[in-house]
Amino acid sequence: MKFTRIALAAALVGCGLFAARAASAEDIKLRIASGHPPANTYVSLMQSFFVPEVTKRVAARTKHKVEFIEAYGGSIVKVADVLEGVQSGIVDIGGYCFCFEPSNLPLHSFQVMLPFGTMSPVASVKLGRAVYDKVPYMSKVFEDKFNQRLIALIADNGYNLGTSFEWNSVADLKGRKLAGAGLNLKWLEYAGAVPVQSSLPEAYTSMQTGVYNGWIMFPSGWVNFKLYEVGKFYTEIGFGAITWHGLTINKNRFTKLPKEVQDIILEVGREYEARTGTVNEENYPKQLEQLKSFGTNVKKLPDSVRVDWANALKDWPQQKADELDKQGLPASQVLKLTLEEAEKLGHKWPLRYRIK
Repeated sequence: MKFTRIALAAALVGCGLFAARAASAEDIKLRIASGHPPANTYVSLMQSFFVPEVTKRVAARTKHKVEFIEAYGGSIVKVADVLEGVQSGIVDIGGYCFCFEPSNLPLHSFQVMLPFGTMSPVASVKLGRAVYDKVPYMSKVFEDKFNQRLIALIADNGYNLGTSFEWNSVADLKGRKLAGAGLNLKWLEYAGAVPVQSSLPEAYTSMQTGVYNGWIMFPSGWVNFKLYEVGKFYTEIGFGAITWHGLTINKNRFTKLPKEVQDIILEVGREYEARTGTVNEENYPKQLEQLKSFGTNVKKLPDSVRVDWANALKDWPQQKADELDKQGLPASQVLKLTLEEAEKLGHKWPLRYRIK
């Protein structure tokens, strides 16, 4: 009887040790996706930096192994479905533009509400991070309402206007059909253009067939999606480099990960965030030169045109602040902070918007 008890105890200890070993080393699979293809800089960096760095650091610093299942270009989730895809767990990690979530994340396009901001992606992402850090709602809403955690902000390059026609003044755009995404359509509306909602994967065909004749777009988009073939004019108007994308992870999946893996994901996420600024900033002049080499008419408009356009939009930031404040969102706080933080980073607004 005594032998039986000892054998049983030994067996239980052995099982416990086996379970402990099993628990201490996991093979982790994570599905990472975006509706945009790697031709977009932020998706390229998901593929070339975030995924390999997390994989490498987990292997080097923990007993675990991470394998990513990558799905870009809308193969699992389309551009407007990534937030919901992460929320439901269809994908574990998603990169997406908040511009496609005007109902769910109306305040997260706040830099767009203050057009003609900094054209530096490095400054833009620093500005975005400062606002997120000072207004807890901006990050918490992902956890509280959408079952995910924000692990990185993503800067775009500086936005300008690419067209199939030449233009030199705001008046030249009146009645023209021009595309944008989400809230930046208002920039076009106030200039007298006809705004058309679109997304980069459909831009070439839409430009080619005349659905619209131009796009609010950064130069990488004009290069990588070959829009220079259907839009021979790229005009530097300087709307600003906007931080309005993010990388998020499903909260349930994140919570179940070993703590050391969580820490690595957050660590690499912040490095990825900064890199979206530096890579875009380094690429901007190179991409303008590429466009010129493809025969694109690239020109920079005088500051007076920016002032004219900013004056056309001067009342809109306050209107947006009032609208979102009424919804219980900290819009006035966020827009005031954005103006101030931009100035701390050395930006001079062509028109200093006033927020009550």
